[in-house]
Amino acid sequence: MKVFHAMALIAVLAAGPVYADCTYPAAPGKLPDGATATLDEMLAGQKIVKEYDTAIKAYVDCIDKELDQKIAAAGDKLKPEQKADMQKVEAQKHNAAIDQLQGVADRFNEQVKVFKTRTDKKG
Repeated sequence: MKVFHAMALIAVLAAGPVYADCTYPAAPGKLPDGATATLDEMLAGQKIVKEYDTAIKAYVDCIDKELDQKIAAAGDKLKPEQKADMQKVEAQKHNAAIDQLQGVADRFNEQVKVFKTRTDKKG
């Protein structure tokens, strides 16, 4: 009987949840170099970082909804330790995405500082 419950739970979790297409966004390939970039290039870089921020937020929302949907679909068939494991995996994905976003933002902000230092000297 336990095998049947485990198989039923696996089937429920694998049954194509509504939010199954949570696509992890690719980080921007190249950010402008503050030492040589023009103002337009820096503004374009800012736009890219903002778009990436929006994409990461959408991804995080998607995986949050996906987890909620899986837990709801499993209902009382889900043991507390299984739920905790699912939440742990989702938290790891969430945190990794936010960490990557923060890394991109930090790199861009460093280039903004370089750009400002360079352009302030000209003025």
